[in-house]
Amino acid sequence: MNEKHTNRLVNETSPYLLQHAHNPVDWHPWGEEAIERARREDKPILLSIGYSACHWCHVMERESFEDEEIAAVMNEHFISIKVDREERPDLDDIYMHAVQMLTGSGGWPMTVFLSPDLRPFYGGTYFPPDDRFGRPGFKRVLLMLGEAYRDRRDQIDRSAEEITRNLQELSRVHPSSDLLTQDLIHQAVRELEGRFEPRYGGFGGAPKFPPSASLSLLLRAWRMTGRENLLQMVEMTLTHMARGGMYDQLGGGFHRYSTDERWLIPHFEKMLYDNALLTPVYLEAHQATGKEFYAQVARETLDYVLREMQDPRGPFYSTQDADSEGVEGKFFVWRPEEIQEILEGGAAELFCRYYGVSEDGNFEHGTSALHVDRPLEEVARELGLSAEEAGAMLAEAKKKLFEVRERRIKPSLDDKVLTSWNGLMITAMSWGTQVLGDPRYAQAAERAALFVLTEMSRDGLLLRTHRDGRSRLNAYLDDYAFLAAGLLDLYETTFDLRWLREANRLTQVLIEHFWDEKEGGFYFTGKSHERLITRARSGVDGAIPSGNAVAAGVLLRLSVLAGEGECREKGVELMRVFRAMMEKLPAGFSRFFAAVDFYLDTPKEIAIVGSQDADDTRNLLREVHRRYLPNKVLALLDPEADAESAGKEVPLLAGKTQLNGKAAAYVCENYTCRAPTNDVGQFANLLGGSATPES
Repeated sequence: MNEKHTNRLVNETSPYLLQHAHNPVDWHPWGEEAIERARREDKPILLSIGYSACHWCHVMERESFEDEEIAAVMNEHFISIKVDREERPDLDDIYMHAVQMLTGSGGWPMTVFLSPDLRPFYGGTYFPPDDRFGRPGFKRVLLMLGEAYRDRRDQIDRSAEEITRNLQELSRVHPSSDLLTQDLIHQAVRELEGRFEPRYGGFGGAPKFPPSASLSLLLRAWRMTGRENLLQMVEMTLTHMARGGMYDQLGGGFHRYSTDERWLIPHFEKMLYDNALLTPVYLEAHQATGKEFYAQVARETLDYVLREMQDPRGPFYSTQDADSEGVEGKFFVWRPEEIQEILEGGAAELFCRYYGVSEDGNFEHGTSALHVDRPLEEVARELGLSAEEAGAMLAEAKKKLFEVRERRIKPSLDDKVLTSWNGLMITAMSWGTQVLGDPRYAQAAERAALFVLTEMSRDGLLLRTHRDGRSRLNAYLDDYAFLAAGLLDLYETTFDLRWLREANRLTQVLIEHFWDEKEGGFYFTGKSHERLITRARSGVDGAIPSGNAVAAGVLLRLSVLAGEGECREKGVELMRVFRAMMEKLPAGFSRFFAAVDFYLDTPKEIAIVGSQDADDTRNLLREVHRRYLPNKVLALLDPEADAESAGKEVPLLAGKTQLNGKAAAYVCENYTCRAPTNDVGQFANLLGGSATPES
């Protein structure tokens, strides 16, 4: 296929950058070539940041970047750089903060104008080609800024200097020697209660994003205080999300966010990280309440990831697009006549009533996003069916409709592999095996972990991204922290010591390359990273958890599992670095409060000695995994293993033996253990906590 235009992006691996490789815009990837050209020609940089599944990124490309006239203006007045935010979260973070300072809001596509020394002076998100939606047209903005840069450089420089100074101030921390107390957690919970939306769950109004870390914190607070309203807030949110269009009712997995307060109409892209973060919360809710519905949602989500998002070599892909055939949501929505053509009359009527498919539709062009508003029993009663009959009919109907949907043109897939997001999914898959008892999930997690550790590292350091046989870009704080956390979860699932060793090694690399010896805390970039206008450092959760918060949890868990005293010291210091900010902005630190809770609660140290495949060992492990015990570590010693060596790597296992030739369980705190037992009931009493009913 002969393309009219080809630019420098054609040699990139990012699917997002490759989407723009044949624009008439003279795009550069981020790098010294583009920056040096801007300096040499004394032109401002037009930095465009987005990602492959971003709907409005596609719109802006079609409207502006494929437009010859607009491209000519860009090429004349600017050095244009295109960045995939998922590959370069450091650039995205810095310049998103700049846009938020300039406009009061942010989002993607993000367009930022920089001086040749990379200081931002103007920016925004989506710009239409001409004035509309109350937004200035892109061509007019380009001409205005080109003129300003040429004729009013002093104003540009003053603006860039002020914004840069403010960006650098954002990365400052103010360590506190004050005690870490549960009052910090209670303060965060009160703020979440004040923002809770009582009709459909979640926090605030539309659009609504899945609040994974906040829900997990509320579960911890419920466990701490026994306040049932906190559990009700979690359940309401999880139930409405899973019954709304936010959740793929046919294929499993969650879309990115809801455009309305009801979780009804989503933005249809599916992100690996959302599904990785939501799955553990549904599993925790299952443990806390015993309700099978939450386990079903988690199981369907993990099965979706295995089916759609795992590379044959093991790692997990990043994103499924919102659009197919250029139309958002087309793959996922239905009309009544489509369903009637596939299902027999009674089944079609049942399906449409239960999943809210109507002639008027709830989405665009008379289509409907599948959702559940009413209990199945109510719909079944209206149609003269028993709940069991209706359930069986729906299961068969879903199977048929899914098979038909699979023949539709699918949304495009961003098949790059990101280390950090794989770390999150390794955690989700590990928890899936622990709680649901399905070994497929841990096997998938092991394959992903092995790929990342072998194919996405160089000279002992991690790389950020892999695609098309190429691994590249320095890894960030999130990559190290999320992968280390995932490997700890994988160890507590498989009890293979190599995962614990790798988690420990990565944590030591993280301390060496990212820790700020002067003020404390981890920078987002390592010491060998290229110099940017600021070196970011934050503890606030965004769409994904704070890397500093996850690192705090890893350090505290390693201090117990591996007996790493330095890890405990660093973990406590890290929490104190951000303590003042936790107090000032508590709802932004939900994941950090999980680490604070772990630290204050004196976690249960659980050691089991027994053959992993033996029934008595499995019974003890099952007793652990069916209970909601967020603050614990778990280790297992096979009696056939080298006990002395294992005890050195995992002090919790030192000196532990079976009891009367049978698997034994030890429950300890601060390395002081209760008498061992192989009685499951006695073990349950030692563990405490809420638990799912025994199957």
